[in-house]
Amino acid sequence: MSDAGQTYILHRGSAPLLISLPHDGSEIPAALAARMTEPARRAPDTDWNVSRLYAFARELGASLIVPRYSRYVVDLNRPPDDTSLYPGQNTTGLCPAVRFTGEPVYLPGEAPAPEEVVQRVEKYWRPYHDALAAELARIRAAHGRVLLWEGHSIKGSDLEFLFPGRLPDLNLGTAAGASCSPDVQARIEAALVAQSQFDYVVNGRFKGGYITRHYGDPAQGVDAVQLESSQRIYMDEASFEYLPERATLAQDVIRSLLVAALA
Repeated sequence: MSDAGQTYILHRGSAPLLISLPHDGSEIPAALAARMTEPARRAPDTDWNVSRLYAFARELGASLIVPRYSRYVVDLNRPPDDTSLYPGQNTTGLCPAVRFTGEPVYLPGEAPAPEEVVQRVEKYWRPYHDALAAELARIRAAHGRVLLWEGHSIKGSDLEFLFPGRLPDLNLGTAAGASCSPDVQARIEAALVAQSQFDYVVNGRFKGGYITRHYGDPAQGVDAVQLESSQRIYMDEASFEYLPERATLAQDVIRSLLVAALA
């Protein structure tokens, strides 16, 4: 285990599997929080409890990388130049100025200037990506291949700013098939078909963020996929409370997807 100045935690495993949870962090430095609106200070757009949801993966020998800080500090799943991943659609940026509801993150006049964004990239974004790239290289050197699994979650409804209506329970993204091999995607899809607990979509609203698209290189032995889970399948969306009995069902299905992908 390493902490790299406490901006992230890396658990090294023994399997050809790296699970990245870039939106699990919820901490906001006090000086920065003072510049934010009261609702934003609670970091409501966190992928709440997702590291707890994926804790079982260490039993599979997975490596896990988990950040400490909120996406409001810097979004680790956005490109460092803040190019939009979904042109023409509402989204949030590298240092988000709006929440998933479209409401402001910052008090008037307190949004970060470009110079501050660059500083946040160097302090928070860069260490995570350096560690992620190094761990991918280590695993690939040991096994000849590696599966990079991006674990995400989001409130599954009432986010009209981002998507209309209800999001499916499970949302698999492979950059429209570019970030992983056809065989890997086919095995995951077969596992989705085989389960009956949750509805799902492949390459729907969420096709994979920067990490999936940037690091996925199936020709070089790096298969990258993103699973965006609706938070209702493992927690209470209103209170952010983790619901173990509900989560156990979700973990069983996610385990089946990981096992299928690694086969």
